Amino acid sequence: MQTLQTTPHLPPAVAAETSAQDDAPQRHRSWVPVRSLTSRHRDRLREHLLALEESDRYLRFGYAASDAQIQHYADTLDFERDEVFGIFNRRVELIAMAHLAYAPAPQIEGQPPMAEFGVSVNRAARGRGLGARLFDHAILHARNRRIRKIFVYALSENTAMLKIARNAGAAIERAGSESEAWLTLPPNDLASQVGEIVETQAAEWDYHMKSNAKRLHDILGSCLLDRSNA
Repeated sequence: MQTLQTTPHLPPAVAAETSAQDDAPQRHRSWVPVRSLTSRHRDRLREHLLALEESDRYLRFGYAASDAQIQHYADTLDFERDEVFGIFNRRVELIAMAHLAYAPAPQIEGQPPMAEFGVSVNRAARGRGLGARLFDHAILHARNRRIRKIFVYALSENTAMLKIARNAGAAIERAGSESEAWLTLPPNDLASQVGEIVETQAAEWDYHMKSNAKRLHDILGSCLLDRSNA
């Protein structure tokens, strides 16, 4: 079984949606804001991944990654080369994340530019199509960076992730306990470029609204607590 690399370029088996409850048919039920994450979110990413149970880690990484391995993975994420996306709840907690890893140049000779997709969703947030939403978002960003293929490494038992990829049009190749999904992307166009701009601005607005609401809630809660103790 593959292990986490020192530098997580195209991290192995990172393509695991960690529950079959996160069904792709729900993907268009509602629009969910997705925020681009940077190195300042590293602690939140680490916390999110460490919260995964052993079975979830097995699907996420292809084996039951230890706390130390997860911490190393989070610490060595390259935000300058790759893209990391997150979904936050109303309490501004990171409940789902995706890693779109761009293969370093030169890529495979004779193959179009490609990127690898990996995703994880908190157990309490599953069944809402967040994995599929992040996959759609990653496709949009990859197209606008002239990527022509997205690929997913997943355990064959990870039917949720494979279903998400298949519903997006990916070709699935099975090899025993492991599977690969390959999705060919159309070229970027004006619609994809505008779509990314709109989604980015909407996600930033949503995040700041949630942050301000949480801050106000905390202040009011503190005032009420002080009054009750008076």
